[in-house]
Amino acid sequence: MRSQSLTDSGLAEGAASTALLERYRAVRAQTEAFAAPLTPEDQMVQSCAEASPVKWHLAHTSWFFETFVLCEFVPAYRSFHPDFHWLFNSYYRALGGELPEKKLRASFSRPSHAEILAYRRHVDAQMASLLRHPPEDKQATLIELGLQHEQQHQELIATDIKHAFFTNPLHPAYRESSVAASVTPSVRPLTWLQFPGGLQSIGHQGSGFCFDNELPRHPEFLQPFRLASRPVTCAEYLAFMEEGGYRRPELWLSEGWDACEAQGWQAPLYWQLRDGAWKIFTLGGWVSLAQLSESPVCHVSLFEADAYARWAGHRLPTEAEWEVAASTVAIGGNLLESGILHPSVDESASTLQQVFGDVWEWTQSPYVGYPGYQSLPGALGEYNGKFMSSQMVLRGGSCVTPASHIRASYRNFFQPATRWQFSGIRLAHDGIPTSPNGL
Repeated sequence: MRSQSLTDSGLAEGAASTALLERYRAVRAQTEAFAAPLTPEDQMVQSCAEASPVKWHLAHTSWFFETFVLCEFVPAYRSFHPDFHWLFNSYYRALGGELPEKKLRASFSRPSHAEILAYRRHVDAQMASLLRHPPEDKQATLIELGLQHEQQHQELIATDIKHAFFTNPLHPAYRESSVAASVTPSVRPLTWLQFPGGLQSIGHQGSGFCFDNELPRHPEFLQPFRLASRPVTCAEYLAFMEEGGYRRPELWLSEGWDACEAQGWQAPLYWQLRDGAWKIFTLGGWVSLAQLSESPVCHVSLFEADAYARWAGHRLPTEAEWEVAASTVAIGGNLLESGILHPSVDESASTLQQVFGDVWEWTQSPYVGYPGYQSLPGALGEYNGKFMSSQMVLRGGSCVTPASHIRASYRNFFQPATRWQFSGIRLAHDGIPTSPNGL
């Protein structure tokens, strides 16, 4: 029995436990709030190989807490359903059992949407009971990992349902929004910011949370470089298209050109010619390109970003260059909490604009471990490390990234042909840039 006379240490532990429980509840509530406008039928759809049904996201994020926290630290814990242990496992093969194929997730009409919400309530109640007492360090670390994991899935819910609605012949909107109204009629001219290079350190520092792939912090030698003041806009990307960017193989990496031809790319994902004019599909429905022309272009692959950079006479930044530049900027911008749910125009006075939020920015860096990298022990070692092959790094977050989830050292990664994420372009250059296209 605990003493009624709490020490200062006990008070601090109690406050930390309360704060962690409040954060847990806030993150879980944000997930359900984003899913709330969707019907159970909406939440069944899986419209591309990269996506998952929203219903599956709601279950898998609960599975994560059940598997890595409750089953580990609550001896008397009783699972909500014995089949959920393998049904909602994503890719953790070290846990054993046969994993259902990802492409079949849309066929799971059962368990029902109501049963999955009951599963969330079950896990939430058990987590609240666990957090009545100050968590051990390992518990707190795993709970925070679970919350960061759920925030990643909040972003995936947004990107996955956008693709699902785009492929629906009715093209429904997630919600009526002010996407177009949020974009001002003009954008600042693109300028170049000089960075000195030399020996720089990148990787996470400090006591806050980070994923294992952000460590260890280490030195990188950089040549002096320049970074564009803002991302490439839709209007600038349209100029690339109008000058035959999708018909000029000399601009493309070989694998990129093969993908371009095989997939029939002629514009970014979600761009369509409708009634003779370009329209862009957003989470608020169709919006004319004219209304979004000054916003950052998004839903482009690494191959398209690289081809654009070559056409413009520049290149993509390395992830080390990006992080060195981003470390000079406070975190903020058009993130999930803004409610815009689409890249917008930055009206701030910052010289380096839209570093965080709006669009994930492709870099030319392959996704590999930093020198001295060590993955987490056990099954959680599969979280990041096993994907360090054939992926490219993106930085900065997007308009559907939670604000408390992003930081300068954060490394996102996708295969170079990926387009369903809010991915865009920021240009870099060695020395003083000269452009044949006036950029």
